[in-house]
Amino acid sequence: MTLVSRLLVAWAISAAGLWVANDLFGGVRIHGRTAYLVGAAVLGVANAVLKPALTLLTLPLILLTFGFFLLVINIAMVALAAWVTPHFAVQGFWTYVGTIVVLWLVNWAGHSFVDRAAPRRARRR
Repeated sequence: MTLVSRLLVAWAISAAGLWVANDLFGGVRIHGRTAYLVGAAVLGVANAVLKPALTLLTLPLILLTFGFFLLVINIAMVALAAWVTPHFAVQGFWTYVGTIVVLWLVNWAGHSFVDRAAPRRARRR
């Protein structure tokens, strides 16, 4: 797969994760296709740019809490997506936690499926 196709697949999988979270939790409110796509794009950019920087800056706190502080960083990424994206809201701490778990599961399952289904390039020897 090319880089562009992998990015589009990742974007679609994240949008699907938001859709599942919206269906599972009453505190997640996402209205309209555009909200799913923009929310998934914001999550992708935030996870690619902000999350590594925040992880590095808060590494002592992450180590002190045995990784639990990563949950707070993930909540911040979803909160940022909800703040930036119109018609996207998450209400309640446990709803954020559930949304993060659902997003993680859907992304893991989707990427595992795509990696197995995508044709492999033959290696040159």
